[in-house]
Amino acid sequence: MRNRFILLYFLVIPFLTFAQKDSLSLGDRYADDQIYFSVSYSQLYDQPTGITKSNFSYALSGGFIKDIILNKSGTIAIAGGIGLGYDFFNHELKVDEVDGTTVFTNDITTSKNIFKSYNLEFPFEIRWRTSTAIKYNFWRIYTGVKFLYNLDNNFQYIDVNSNLMKYRKVSSYNKLQYGLTISAGYDAFTMNVFYGLSPVFKNGLLNEKAVDTKILKFGLIFYFL
Repeated sequence: MRNRFILLYFLVIPFLTFAQKDSLSLGDRYADDQIYFSVSYSQLYDQPTGITKSNFSYALSGGFIKDIILNKSGTIAIAGGIGLGYDFFNHELKVDEVDGTTVFTNDITTSKNIFKSYNLEFPFEIRWRTSTAIKYNFWRIYTGVKFLYNLDNNFQYIDVNSNLMKYRKVSSYNKLQYGLTISAGYDAFTMNVFYGLSPVFKNGLLNEKAVDTKILKFGLIFYFL
């Protein structure tokens, strides 16, 4: 049921737009890029020794962001918003939950080792663009920080005996994460990068060393009024 809701959300949100610029004149105050939707290729970095980067992984996100103009021409603005995000990682780190404690191991015998997470997103941006109240195609550079609050996480793998092991809401998962963001492009084509600064896990240890795994995402982001 949750997956259907997430899919419906990402299918519907791009169409929840309206053409507010049609009634504006040059020099009027206006807002841009209020609805966003992104699709990204994801990687895990700062992995423990012996753990390579994740295999093919991806992320989807979408939401609403309020644009506040700082100058009359509309080229500089700040923005803050809220959205939903979904992450799918195909990785090598083995994660088990044993008696309320998360246990990390490097076990190459596991297969289909994945984890999924569902997050509330809170983006904050400083924006520069070449738009006007009547100019729809423009260059943009948006940079800022995004906070993620985890709603749910699911880890699973198949062990050497072909048993499917599943764990939900593991105790060491870091529910509040954040990272730097930058979006740059022209018109509908905008590249987007999220560089995670906080670890995915808290107090995680593997071979007596901290598990400092972080998230890197890069892909495309689409903005709508």
